[in-house]
Amino acid sequence: MRISKKLVIFVVGFCLPAMIAITFSLNLWFDNRVEQLKHASIDGEFDNIASLIDTELERLALFTQIYGVPISALDRPNRQRFEQAWLNSGLAEHRSLFYLDQDKDKATAFASSGGTINHFDSGKLPASLFALTQAKTGFYLQGDKGFIISVAPVDPSLSIVFVRGVDVSLLNRYQVNDALSHLQLGRGKATSLIPNYAALSHQLNVPSLLDDEALHLSITLSDSVFNDIHQPPTQLLYGVIGLSGLLLFLGFLWLRVGLVSPFRQLLTELASIDPEAKTYEPIRGEGCEELAGIAEQVNHLMARIFQQKERSKTTLEAIAEAVILTDVSAKVIYLNPQAERLLQCESNTAVGESIERLFKFDKQINQTLFTLMRSGVSQPLLSKVKCCNDNSKIMERSINNLRDPHNQVIGSVIVLRDITQEELLKHQLRRKANFDSITSLLNRSAFEERVVSFAADAKILAMCYFDLEQFKLINDSCGHSQGDVMLNRVAKAIQSSLTGNVLVARLGGDEFGLALKDNTLLQVAQQVKRIMDNVVKLVMEHQGCQYRVGMSAGVAVARSPYILPLELLKDADIACIAAKRKGSNQVHFYDNKDKELTYQRNAPKWAVRIAQAIERNELILYYQSIKGISGNGQHKRMEILLRIQEPCGRILPPAQFIEAAERFKLMTEVDKEVIRKTFLWLSSHPELWPDHSLSINLSGNSLGAEGMVDYIIAQLHHFAIPSSCICFEITETSAIQNRDRAMEMLNRLRKQGFAFALDDFGTGFASYGYLRELPVNYVKIDGCFIKTLATNAKDYAIVKSIHDVCCVMGIETVAEFVENEEIIERLESIGINYAQGYAIGRPQSLETYLDSHPQLQLIQEAAAQGR
Repeated sequence: MRISKKLVIFVVGFCLPAMIAITFSLNLWFDNRVEQLKHASIDGEFDNIASLIDTELERLALFTQIYGVPISALDRPNRQRFEQAWLNSGLAEHRSLFYLDQDKDKATAFASSGGTINHFDSGKLPASLFALTQAKTGFYLQGDKGFIISVAPVDPSLSIVFVRGVDVSLLNRYQVNDALSHLQLGRGKATSLIPNYAALSHQLNVPSLLDDEALHLSITLSDSVFNDIHQPPTQLLYGVIGLSGLLLFLGFLWLRVGLVSPFRQLLTELASIDPEAKTYEPIRGEGCEELAGIAEQVNHLMARIFQQKERSKTTLEAIAEAVILTDVSAKVIYLNPQAERLLQCESNTAVGESIERLFKFDKQINQTLFTLMRSGVSQPLLSKVKCCNDNSKIMERSINNLRDPHNQVIGSVIVLRDITQEELLKHQLRRKANFDSITSLLNRSAFEERVVSFAADAKILAMCYFDLEQFKLINDSCGHSQGDVMLNRVAKAIQSSLTGNVLVARLGGDEFGLALKDNTLLQVAQQVKRIMDNVVKLVMEHQGCQYRVGMSAGVAVARSPYILPLELLKDADIACIAAKRKGSNQVHFYDNKDKELTYQRNAPKWAVRIAQAIERNELILYYQSIKGISGNGQHKRMEILLRIQEPCGRILPPAQFIEAAERFKLMTEVDKEVIRKTFLWLSSHPELWPDHSLSINLSGNSLGAEGMVDYIIAQLHHFAIPSSCICFEITETSAIQNRDRAMEMLNRLRKQGFAFALDDFGTGFASYGYLRELPVNYVKIDGCFIKTLATNAKDYAIVKSIHDVCCVMGIETVAEFVENEEIIERLESIGINYAQGYAIGRPQSLETYLDSHPQLQLIQEAAAQGR
């Protein structure tokens, strides 16, 4: 249909009826607009009320947080004054405050505010509110009366409750008119979320205080607010129809002359454009500026299309990938120069040929293309193919559908990229990532990754951990290159000794791992023994010297379904450490009932736990009394002990974490924390300074540690306590191992006035010789001699000799592990100065020390009153 006919139809069939419809629609629009305004006003009122209800919920929750918690912390006199202030402030006019006591299962009103909310019975509150652990605010229906309740737990047994009645007065303070007529809380969800404009009512779902109860709020507005909205009378001008018709006819004539003829000329020029031509003639747009603009845009678009065609052609010829285009019949329609070189063909002969004839190395290429084109997928099909021409190459092949402007599949695009070098590099990197370069065995990470799947179907899994002995001698004497030679020979010896289904790896350094599947314990032991015998037989000569290595082995075994390979490897490592303690070339099987092995296995976890305990201030100080005997009762002495408290309140014994702290070099930080907390406690009890002495243990790691002396002196000055109240205990073994640094540390601290005790005396190698050199004030005789003192004459003689020597040297003696009165009598007969043990007193929390000594409490109170 021509444009001129369309213009006639447009004027007569559309414009004239449209003008008539507009005339009659204006009145309807005005009427409808008035009704919409009324509805919008009603919606606005309901939205405002809903917002105000949310605000009241937030205000009540805020009151609970602001007033509830401080009120619960007031003592009785202050609470009475606050009650009067609460009633006078006006906040209690519409709100009631209660306490929920979980232990008594009772609600108690605050002051007289409990009665300000009519018809609210606090005794009927549900039991679930007493057990709340987090603050909660919501609506609550009691009978036919609604309330807003906010509950805030203060502690595990006490909660604060604010109550606000739900009625028209709920929003009085916010309303600027009398729009709200009725407000009622009901059970169940709202039956309709759309306002009833005729009845001026609406229902809102509101949050319920109880999780198992749904509540809604019924709102009714007063119709007096909307009586002022009237429908004004509207008069329409029907004469617009005639005038509009005349104007439309004149406009039709003008458009026919100025638009239709030039547009026909433009269509003729567009039809003459040849998209396949290498050049094109620009078109002209005459008659109006818009047609000229269309012609300009078309010319610009054609220029970009021809430019893009040339650019695409240049790009395809310049890229390194081979690109082949086919039609829907899988016949070649284009090859770039790289594809010609790869397929060894010419473009002019290849175009029109089937792609299968060019891809001689892939006989399924046609079927692949047809399947892809039929599927119509947009994602490329990626695969790797091996191109076997003159030189074998690995190619990454990408096939995608070629589409026309209507998104119809018209062929395919095949892109081939040479990834031969990338694949070789990946293979090399994969081997380096998974295999040890020296032994060609799996490395640790690859072993831990593969052993999981290796053990997936195993009924029995044995994990072996091997550690070479005397290997460091080869590295230090012959160099690391010779050490690598020995490692390679050891790896071959291990592999030659293996039979069955196994997985072997070098775990690092001089350590090897072996996983055996479905072998009996005897078979495992035989294989381990065979490996160790073959390794021990290895001899390496270097510069006229012969070198051998030994091997310690740890074995851990688990049965299905309790096989955790990585945990089993840890157990085997622990067992290997136990084997090394036995001597050279030993095997040890892991036993989870062995306490020592269990401690070593859990040592890393305990090390982390100790660090957390120091950071979180969970270290607790205990004390054990040291009683003066044989007439030595003037000075009260006690030893400071260390415990860790779990978050649940359980106190952990020291045996579980001290060994881990020493193994992972954490004892220095632990000792510093014990010193700080002891000094802090002593500084807060100056009444103990004249006649008390606290003994603090210093570990071997701390003895002579860099900065320890400066730290102790700094803490002494910070807390301003007398150094005479502190005695440091050092073990005989640690003093011998760090003799020079220990002597320097002891002498520096002794100048500050600290005392020293030599702990566990009698178990070392040269006790009396070092006793003569160490500047100690006390000697604590090891408990192994004290426990059997009453029944063993040898121990009696040893203890007596130690005491006699110490008396000559002016050193006082302390007996440890004193467990009964009979031992105390023997110690008194010898003349031992002090006794420590369960017969004297069990360890107790340091915070309870004054509670067990009432006379010290009286002294402390008197000193406080004097200040």
